[in-house]
Amino acid sequence: MDLGISGRRAIVCAASKGLGRACAIALANEGVHVTITARGAEALARTAADIRKASPKVTVTEVVGDITTPAGREAALKACPDPDILINNAGGPPPGDFRDWSRDDWIKALDANMLTPIELIKATVDGMMARKFGRIVNITSAAVKAPIDVLGLSNGARSGLTGFVAGIARKTVIANVTINGLLPGPFDTDRIRGPIAQKAADAQGISVEDLLKQRAKQNPAGRFGDPEEFGLACAFLCGAKSGFITGQNILLDGGAYPGTM
Repeated sequence: MDLGISGRRAIVCAASKGLGRACAIALANEGVHVTITARGAEALARTAADIRKASPKVTVTEVVGDITTPAGREAALKACPDPDILINNAGGPPPGDFRDWSRDDWIKALDANMLTPIELIKATVDGMMARKFGRIVNITSAAVKAPIDVLGLSNGARSGLTGFVAGIARKTVIANVTINGLLPGPFDTDRIRGPIAQKAADAQGISVEDLLKQRAKQNPAGRFGDPEEFGLACAFLCGAKSGFITGQNILLDGGAYPGTM
C-alpha cells in the first residue's frame, strides 16, 4: 500500500531505539524525510546509518539532545521547522510508590510525558493547518487504558496528555491535521528488560529472560509485539488517506486489555 506521504517531512522523537526507531524506519520506507532525535549520539548515528542504507532516497537528519528540555526541542525544530508529521515519544518515568514521590518527581514526569508533546504540538500545528496536511502521533502507553500501579507517574502524565489531545484533535481535523495516540503494550525492546522486570525477576528468584518468557506466554497472542508492527501502525496513521481518524487512542497489546472499549 502506498500511503501517499513520500516527500513529506517528519520529526520522530526518541528515535534511536525501540518504538521510536521503528516509527522512523517505517516512515522513511514510505519516502518520508526524517529528523530523528535522541540523547545518545552513538545509538542515534547507528539508526541514521541503517535508515540511509535501507532508504537511500530520503534525507535523514540527526539531532542529539533531550527532547524534554527547551534546548532539545529548539534544536529539533531548527533542523525541521515545518514538519508535516510529528511523532511524540519520550521514555517514561521510573516506577515506585506514590508516597515516595516529591513535587519535583511529578513535575519531571509531566514535563517529559505531557508538556513536551504539548509544546511540540503548539510549535508545529498551526503550520500544518495552514498547509492543509498534518499527522501527529503521540506514543503513550497501554497504561492509559489499564493503569499499572507502580507506574503512577507515567499513568498520570500520559493520561493528562490524552485528555488534552481529546479536545484539540476535534479542532484541527477540519484542516486535515489529525492527532492520535498509539498505546503500546509489551513490545520486545530494551525497555521491557528494565528495572521493573529485574525487580520482579529477583522477587521470584529467576532470571529476567525466564520472567519475560512467562509474561509472553500470558499474553493472548502468546508473544511480545515486534517493534516493526508498531512502526507500520504509526506510518498508517500518518498516511494521506488516514485523515478521518483523529482523537483516537489505539491499543497495540496483543489483546491484553480485556475491555470492549
